[in-house]
Amino acid sequence: MTYVVRRTEPVEWRQLRALRLEALQDSPTAFNTSYADTVALGDEVWRQQAAQNATSPTSATFIATTDDGHWVGIASSAPLDEVPGHAHIYGVYVAPAHRGQPAGLATQLMDVGIRWARDNTDASWLTLGVHEDNKRAQAFYRRIGFTETGKVLPYALDPSKKFYIMGYEDFRSSPVVEPSRERPASPSCASPIFQPSIT
Repeated sequence: MTYVVRRTEPVEWRQLRALRLEALQDSPTAFNTSYADTVALGDEVWRQQAAQNATSPTSATFIATTDDGHWVGIASSAPLDEVPGHAHIYGVYVAPAHRGQPAGLATQLMDVGIRWARDNTDASWLTLGVHEDNKRAQAFYRRIGFTETGKVLPYALDPSKKFYIMGYEDFRSSPVVEPSRERPASPSCASPIFQPSIT
């Protein structure tokens, strides 16, 4: 199967909301907001988030669609205002039926996120966060060049659990990742809706 990976449009807030809610139902520990809190957000919040991520010069949300236009994947990239010199890949999700495909959809989404951070920010570090129990996602990120930074944070929805910060320190000099047969359970990292987070 082939996919179209592109930046979102400002008017696509309904589709973004639907995919985010799907992701929270499928992989609740991959994000630092709950389904209940997210589904309760008003339309205007989603409109603002969609507009920001579609038009910002430094942050962006990318989606993957099938040939018939069905949304099946998402990833976002942005600077981390809290940590100067860092950018962050966050909110990564691939629908279950499209994981482990020869086309390497998760890899394609990560590729555009890495390229965006490289071309549109001045960050020297690129990071992401992953839940301690998501071993397959951790393995996937390692395969495409991320490594453990040694930084561990409490998981926002359950502080007894850990959130590992992985880094792609030399992402400016390394080649971008190439599509391959990846099999992550849910290559996801935390985000409150579409906003970047230190976690």
